[in-house]
Parts: sequence; C-alpha cells; structure tokens
Amino acid sequence: MKKYINLFILCSFLAFTSCDERFEELNTDPNRPGADVFDPNLILPVATYGYGDMLTGYSGPILFQSMWIQALASTSTGGANYYSNADKYVISGSTNSYIQGVWNNGYTVASRLNQMQSLAETKGFTNLVAVGEIFKVSTLSFVSDVYGDIPYSEGLQAEEGITQPKFDNQAEAYQNMLTDLETALNALNPAADPIRNDVIYGGDLAKWRKFGYSVMLKMALRLVKVDPAAAQTWVQKAVAGGVFESPDDDALVPSDQPNGYANTNANALNVVDDIYEVRWSKEMIDYLKSTNDPRLPIIAEVPPAGLAANRDGTVVGNNDPAVQIGLPNGYDLTGGQFDISNHPDFPGPTGSGGNVATIGAYSRPTAIYRDREAPVFALTYAEVQLLLADAAVRGLASGSASEYYNNGVEGAFASIGKFGGGSVSAADVMAYLDANPLDQSTEEAALEMINEQYWATTSILANYVEAWNNWKRTGYPELTPVNFPGNFSSGQIPRSQPFPAGESSVNQESLVSAISRMGGDDWITRTWWDGGN
Repeated sequence: MKKYINLFILCSFLAFTSCDERFEELNTDPNRPGADVFDPNLILPVATYGYGDMLTGYSGPILFQSMWIQALASTSTGGANYYSNADKYVISGSTNSYIQGVWNNGYTVASRLNQMQSLAETKGFTNLVAVGEIFKVSTLSFVSDVYGDIPYSEGLQAEEGITQPKFDNQAEAYQNMLTDLETALNALNPAADPIRNDVIYGGDLAKWRKFGYSVMLKMALRLVKVDPAAAQTWVQKAVAGGVFESPDDDALVPSDQPNGYANTNANALNVVDDIYEVRWSKEMIDYLKSTNDPRLPIIAEVPPAGLAANRDGTVVGNNDPAVQIGLPNGYDLTGGQFDISNHPDFPGPTGSGGNVATIGAYSRPTAIYRDREAPVFALTYAEVQLLLADAAVRGLASGSASEYYNNGVEGAFASIGKFGGGSVSAADVMAYLDANPLDQSTEEAALEMINEQYWATTSILANYVEAWNNWKRTGYPELTPVNFPGNFSSGQIPRSQPFPAGESSVNQESLVSAISRMGGDDWITRTWWDGGN
C-alpha cells in the first residue's frame, strides 16, 4: 500500500521539475502538488487502510466489542489493564482514548474520501466519485451504529464554512445514507473512468457494485424492529441490484506489515500480556464444540504447560477440539472473589516450580490472529447469505432460508482459509451441514440458529463490532452479562459508546441536542434501530 504513496511523490516531483523556467513552478513544493496534477485515485489505498484500522485493534473493537459480545475473554482487571473495558465493563487508564477511536478514524477516512471525491469531480472521474460515496456510506454507517446520532447532512463541510455541523438523528441519517448509496450505485458506469490503486477489488466495478448492494442489505436489516416497511423496501432493492455471489466477492482490506500497514488486531494480540490473558470465551468454545464445528482446530489452541509457553505467541499449542476450554467472562487473577480459580470448571494452573501459568489451560487464539499480514474482513459473502436467510425467514426477501443458511456456512468455512492458516475441506462442510440443518420448526428457532452462526462467523473473522451490532438487532446469541464490581454499564452489556469528550469543546450545542434526543450519553443508551433484546 505504501508503494502508491511513494509513487505519487515521485511522479509529482518529476512533473514539477521538468524543463520550465518559470520561477513560480520551479519554487513549488513537489510534495504538495495542486489539483491539476494530483491523481485522486492515490487517496483510495490510504483511506482503505484507515477503514480497516477502524474495524480492528486498539481503535476500540478488540478492547470493547470483542468481549462485550463474549467471543473473547480476559482475566485483566482495572487500572491500566485495558481489557477490563471489554471483559468486565470496567474503566481502564485509557478508556477515554479508546472511546474516540472509531469516531476519529471514521471521520478521518470519510474526510479523505470526501477530498478524493472533490478532486475526482474536477477531473470528471465519475466512477471514483461513486466508489468514494459507497465507501463513505459504509464508513459513516459504521460510526453511527457505534454511537447513534452523527453529523451527516452537514458533516465534512468545513471548507464550505460549516465547522459545527448538526447531528442528524439516526433515523434521518440512515435514510439519507441509503439514498446516497443508491444514487452512487446507479452512477457506476463501466464505460467511464477506471478505478486505479484499488487494493480491495483491483478496480473491478462489478465487485464494487456488489459490495455497495451488500452494504445496503446489511443496513436495511438494521431497520427490522423500528421500520419494517423500509427494511423490506431496501432489502428488495439490494437483492435486485445484486449482492455478493461467492467468497470471491469478500471485501478484504489487505495488510502490509513491512511498509507500516499492519493488521492492528494482530498488533494487539502480539503484546505479551495479550498473548497470556486473551482467550476464547466459554460461550464461543462451547458453541463450536456443540456442533462439531470444523473451524475449532483452526482458530483455537491450548498452550503448552507453564508461564513461558503461555506468554510466547510463537509456541504452537494443542489444537485438538477435544481439549479446548473457553475462559468464562468476568474473572481475574487477583486471588479474590472473582479469581478464575474459584470457577467450578477451572482446569487448574499449568507448569511447575517458577514456571506456573495460573490462568489455566484455556484456549487462546492461534497464530493466524497474530499474523500482522492477515487481511481485515470488512464484509463477507458468508455474512450476506446469513442476512438473506434472516430476511427470508422474516418474509422480507424471497428464496429459501435454508439454502441461504447453507450458503452462509459454506462461505464462512471458505473464508476462514483467507487468514492464511488452515482450511475446511468440502467433506467437512457437507458433514457439518448434514448434522446441523437449519431449524425451521418456528420462526424464532430459525432466527436464533441463523444469527448465532452470524455471531460465530463475524467473531471468528475478527469483525467484533458487526457481531455486536447484529446481537443488538436480534438478541442472538442469548448472553448473560457480567456484573463485575465498579462496572460502567449497571451490569448490562453495553449498547453504545459514549461520544468522544472532545466533541463537547468543538461542537457542544449540536452534541447536547443529540444527547437530549437519544435520551443519554452512556454505555447503555440505545441507538434508534437497537431493539433486539
């Protein structure tokens, strides 16, 4: 990805130092070219990496949603031990910084895309404008899903003099975003400008079209509890437009560790304390074992005995499904009431002498999650097919819910191989589907099975915010919240992130209006579409 930036700098230098004797041009900074020279396509890979960064790591998702949704668990407790935010809903030393990660990253990405579009318009790059809009809607809808009301209709207009934009209520923002998304999709034209420097789809407009309609489908289903008619309208538009058709359509943000663009989830999980204290949750391991899920040995391992092996991510553990044990959420290693050793199923410490791992033989993520070159899974065919299964069960889309479900499972098992680790064989896929057909005895039984699979799939692909959003929407899986002393959410699983503190100093009036409209600014304030449970 860095090569595109370096290429831009080189080309700009050559353009501005050609044989021209005019003083003004000779004294123009070659690294700050004007719009007449700059190719706006060069902004796309930088914005793309920023988008992936928003979905991962210390921007917030691995420190909040990964454990709110009980995919992962950690024994960390309070103070500067940052996973207490996630596992126990307890403030850590940097909580305020983590709160603003998605907001700042999201608006940085959107601002870059907005600038790309402005430059593209001056050059008649209509397809780049449209792709920018598709990407921008995906970005800002993500921000809105985390916080609620956001600046949208007046956002990103500082150059036009709007430096304190109003916060649109989420209902209006969603409607405007969906409309803008549809307009952008209609504007894509294979005969117009090619998309260059595209690190997701290599400039393939057909894939961008499918991505846009798949985003539309996901956004449409957010509305099922608050505006079923609108949900159905937008679901049908998405299906008619054409959503993902195979795992080849997966939207993956590539990583480039040698050039400084690492997978930020992997950055986090390579920290020694994270290697030791971050484990798969009991909820996740029990779910995968209950269905003999073939992904289990790919994603989970029990480290060898002893503290040294438990703190070393290069040591390969035991991936036998039979020995995997999930760590219950809400426990620590402090020796008190909540010490993990007090849990009735505690497997006991491992090692001996001065090399004892008191955490016990719980399953940790395998090396694929510590690979800084691993892609970020932004949106997958598996998710889209499971969403279509949900829509079919609710009567919002035609087609067989069972077929969509099977497609989703097959897609999930195919996509796990893109991490760079193990893969699931065709025989194992068929065996799993034969043993776990979609339960259609009742609508609720079907929705539960579909959305539990969605939770597992998005969590396994490290898209924790999406797992959390879908849990808020559907109530599945049914999770028991942690009620650790001193928690910030009254013993409830958080439903949103508070607005960044900085907004009160730069846009106070609009922020206050949004907080009043939403009914609060805390961890359990529900966003407009959140009616799942």
